[in-house]
Amino acid sequence: MKVLETGRLSLRWLTADDAPFMLGLLNEPSFIENIGDRGVRTVEGARQYIEKGAVTSYHQNGYGLYMVEMKGDGTPVGICGLVKRPFLEHADIGFAFLPPFWSQGYALESASAVMDFARNRLSLERIVAIVSPGNEPSIRLLRKLGLEFERMIEMPTPGDTAALYVPVSSAAS
Repeated sequence: MKVLETGRLSLRWLTADDAPFMLGLLNEPSFIENIGDRGVRTVEGARQYIEKGAVTSYHQNGYGLYMVEMKGDGTPVGICGLVKRPFLEHADIGFAFLPPFWSQGYALESASAVMDFARNRLSLERIVAIVSPGNEPSIRLLRKLGLEFERMIEMPTPGDTAALYVPVSSAAS
């Protein structure tokens, strides 16, 4: 189901048919380094990851991570959307793109559209983000989206921490 369109991109629900793409994305070295190893090593595992994650979230929360495709030819370039994590009070924006599509504005274009969608169509008043402290490209994008560093938080995996970014107006001074 199509959710959003931008000038160059189309965002839609992920489906089981996207498992081969998701398998590749989840196993990109940059994904593992900056987001984490999800332990998905097969197409079937990727299908289950989509079903248990994004598809479940669409039905429970009304949002989730979306496939980001080129508008003209449908080439999948990444994922972008909202995640409701049990350890965060508010939904957080997430994104990941294949390296050939970095530095072309696709992440900013899709993430800006998701933020507008969250506020105007889903009526979510506050969107946050979590990011690995050393992931400078993602931090720059979060700042462009109007988020800024608030504090470090403990992640569910023992010993893991992440930087919490919040809307500029509600960040600690």
